[in-house]
Amino acid sequence: MTHDTASPTGRGALRRVAASAMLGTAVEFYDFFLYGAAAALVFGRVFFPGLGPAGALLAALSVHAVAFVARPLGAVLFGHFGDRLGRRTTLVASLLLMGVSTAAVGLLPAYGQWGAWAPVLLTVLRFCQGLGLGGEWGGAALLIAEHAPARQRGRWGAYLQLGPCAGFFLATAAFLVLGEVLDEAAFLDWGWRVPFLASLVLVAIALFVRLRVAETPLFRAQPGHARMPVAEVLRGHRRPVLLGAGAVMSGYALFYLTTTYALAHATADLGVPRRLVLGLLLAGAVLKGGTVVLSARAADRYGRRRVLLVATLLAGGWAGVFFPLLETARTGPVALALLGAMALLGGMLGPVAAYLPELFPTRVRYTGAALTYNLAGVVGGATAPLVAVRLAGAYGTAVPVGWYLAGLGAVSLLCLLGMPETRGTDLDAVRRRPLARDGGATAVR
Repeated sequence: MTHDTASPTGRGALRRVAASAMLGTAVEFYDFFLYGAAAALVFGRVFFPGLGPAGALLAALSVHAVAFVARPLGAVLFGHFGDRLGRRTTLVASLLLMGVSTAAVGLLPAYGQWGAWAPVLLTVLRFCQGLGLGGEWGGAALLIAEHAPARQRGRWGAYLQLGPCAGFFLATAAFLVLGEVLDEAAFLDWGWRVPFLASLVLVAIALFVRLRVAETPLFRAQPGHARMPVAEVLRGHRRPVLLGAGAVMSGYALFYLTTTYALAHATADLGVPRRLVLGLLLAGAVLKGGTVVLSARAADRYGRRRVLLVATLLAGGWAGVFFPLLETARTGPVALALLGAMALLGGMLGPVAAYLPELFPTRVRYTGAALTYNLAGVVGGATAPLVAVRLAGAYGTAVPVGWYLAGLGAVSLLCLLGMPETRGTDLDAVRRRPLARDGGATAVR
């Protein structure tokens, strides 16, 4: 097992880096997840009132998908500057773009006031959210990976993956609390706006912490920078991008089918109380955080690919029972479906913050890791809820959605089988690594 030659060993520095990455990512994902909850509960009636319940939900989810289309573009844009100018400076810009876009959604007039301009501007702001998040995860992953020692990279990367857990928890809790203290009319009129406007406070705190973190030692030691990082990635690293995206996409699908589609389907179609579903998703976020930590530590001990293979296989099996449990509309089975999905999701995502950066050399690592992660979101996050709505409408039940989810899991398994094991990789030595099935992790200079 090797060590990164440029990585610091001070635990105090690592803690500051991990805290900065986790806090910034928590804020960005809080902003991003707000739309998912609002799309399931509010936006259909506020911005698409003339389309009927099913049409309004489909329209709100379509705008939800716009951000996932923007995320790879954000990965390329922010990855370009992150690979040329530095990780920290680029992360500040991505955080500001996300914060301003989210607060602007909270100020956007409804369809009844601005007509068609309201959903048009909502779409533009959602696109800007996607651009910001497209640059966030990859840079934050590098902030940790390029500081951490090789043998503990998975463990420290878990802090980054806890950021989305915290962001989801805050966003869901905000809607749960507001739904409890406000009547339906007030919630639809102005209550839903409060969490969006509160984003500005969270962004200010995250910026304060992020500006106090130093640039990564591997970037500072890099002798030269890629002129066009995305061109270099597409020319020399297409396979890790495509296989990595395929490996991660089923985790995305599981998350958004659980937290966005299942939330809407259970409350609107099955009559499950909104309070119950949101409460279960809050508990699921905590459970997911626990399995993130466990799987990330296991990835340091047993290997990234091995842990991901096991977690993806278990999630594919769970897909077969998730929607039959949900369709019962009974508290026990619904709780089992949601909590089981969230627990397995943590196992699928825990090793990713260490795994993806280890696939690319320093000069294009920001672009490569960010593009891989966000391409997975296009299939898993953007299209999965839309496919679910169509399947449920065609068959009169959401059970076939589980078959679709299991199919995505099978594709992810095949992609993982074609990827290398990277545990212990010296990031400073990574040039081009052949993607062999033997799991070899030797970097090729």
